[in-house]
Amino acid sequence: MDWKSSRIDALLEQALVEDQAAGDATTNLTIDPNLRAAASIVARQEMVLAGLGAVPRLLEIFARLDPRPQAQTRFDVISHPEIFDGVRAHNGQVLAVIRHNARVLLSCERVILNLLQHLSGIATLTRTYVDAIQGTKARILDTRKTVPGLRALEKYAVLCGGGTNHRLDLASGIMIKNNHISLGGGLRSALTNALERRQKGQRVQIEVRNQNELTEALDGGAEAILLDNMTPAQVKEAVERIRSEARWIPIEASGGIVLENVRAYAEAGVDFVSVGALTHSAKAADISMRIVAE
Repeated sequence: MDWKSSRIDALLEQALVEDQAAGDATTNLTIDPNLRAAASIVARQEMVLAGLGAVPRLLEIFARLDPRPQAQTRFDVISHPEIFDGVRAHNGQVLAVIRHNARVLLSCERVILNLLQHLSGIATLTRTYVDAIQGTKARILDTRKTVPGLRALEKYAVLCGGGTNHRLDLASGIMIKNNHISLGGGLRSALTNALERRQKGQRVQIEVRNQNELTEALDGGAEAILLDNMTPAQVKEAVERIRSEARWIPIEASGGIVLENVRAYAEAGVDFVSVGALTHSAKAADISMRIVAE
């Protein structure tokens, strides 16, 4: 992750502005402006870490938003060499120590924790799904079911958890879904138009819900198949049908997939299992910050 990219920079700045971190009324009234402190970021559960790289960038952006001298003072973010995004952290483990002006630490505390908790929650849930299908050839995919504005960070967290990113946005690939089929004159018409009008190098993937739609998609030249809301048994039957084709066609299963059945879908022979819950239902990881005067 390029934490200094303009897109991420704008996102982090907005988070600080949203919380009015530079106008922290309580801290400004109660804390000596010259006091320095050390903040320990601590895991309070077994988890997969994501977002640690954002911490120093948030402090740099805060200094840009708050011109007062305390925001411009030197700071250090120190973590053990074995602690970085994507590693498994243990309950009670110190993830990083920040040494900075006490006012700055207090003013940025909530934004730092919100980000780490949210992204680490996604990474932790993703790793749970990845572990559940270990030994199969399938890979866990994310979806576009993300919090508006946070997609780049949430998909990064999926990568930290060992998952694979699906398309980033609507311009990143061709995915013909049920509503496209309904409004586009039927499956064959939508598929034909996409194949004929696509740009060079674009693969056409189409969603099918039953064996009849699958046959129509294959006969129409679909280059990737998404098996939507099928049972594992139906997916296995569809996989066997697709694999009988002379050409290689990537297969994805989606819809109604939870931790309890994800392995059954993976063992049905698909290449990918997409799980919207990775980003729309991940529970925030339990992470705390202890701040003490130096």
